Amino acid sequence: MNRESIFIEVEELVTKMNNANLRIFDTTILFFRNETNPETAYEKYLQAHIPGAAFFDHNDFSDPSSNYEYTILSGPEIVKQIGHIGISHDSEVILYASGVLPSATRAWWILRYAGHNNVRILNGGLAAWVKAGGSLEQEARQYKSSNFKGSIKSDMFANKEEVMNAMENSSIRLEHTLPLDMYEGVTIPGSFFFSVMDLMEEMNTFVPNDKFVPELKTETEYERIITYCGGGIAATVNAIAHLIAGHKNVAVYDGSLFEWMGEGLPITKKEI
Repeated sequence: MNRESIFIEVEELVTKMNNANLRIFDTTILFFRNETNPETAYEKYLQAHIPGAAFFDHNDFSDPSSNYEYTILSGPEIVKQIGHIGISHDSEVILYASGVLPSATRAWWILRYAGHNNVRILNGGLAAWVKAGGSLEQEARQYKSSNFKGSIKSDMFANKEEVMNAMENSSIRLEHTLPLDMYEGVTIPGSFFFSVMDLMEEMNTFVPNDKFVPELKTETEYERIITYCGGGIAATVNAIAHLIAGHKNVAVYDGSLFEWMGEGLPITKKEI
């Protein structure tokens, strides 16, 4: 896939704002919230968002019965929820986030997994929109429900069983995407490292291709690439980078370290 099929720049979005089939979603997730910062992502959305944008609630796409946050819903439930938020096969979907690109890439990965191909991410997110002089609104928006018939691409997500097998398979690259200090050096045995921080500028802009494509193109000997992080969110940034670099068989380990460590599966520790 090329970069233009995944990302849209703010200048192009401006020209599309009056398109009837356009669906814009604020996909923001607020990480590391605590009692002194109780604001929710939805509350932040209500304070300021791109005109017409609805809120993409990641909890609505997560399995409530899972022990781990943001575990993907079953295929049929994902398809149903996509239609519920107003996306049809004719919709052109634009996703953005406020300061946290990984939440937008996760939403992109979910929609592509469900078979919706006309979806892109606003590079630079809300900050880019504001910088370009775009107006903001506070009114809550919601698109009319539609009928979406998905086609699940099951190979876009990997489960723990596949990752366990991949540890012993040299044709599969396991890629740890978080800075090591975030998990005190804990990693899945056999993993390589490529920090998501090297793929972003100020947490909301995807870096130019020449910053990563030459390095990732050298990984052509692998039949499959599986990226992981803490909970399957940041790993989607790396997965997208691999797609842009020309790899076709790329997956995200949905459970990532939350599940892996929670299940007591094998780990190694690297010096920080």
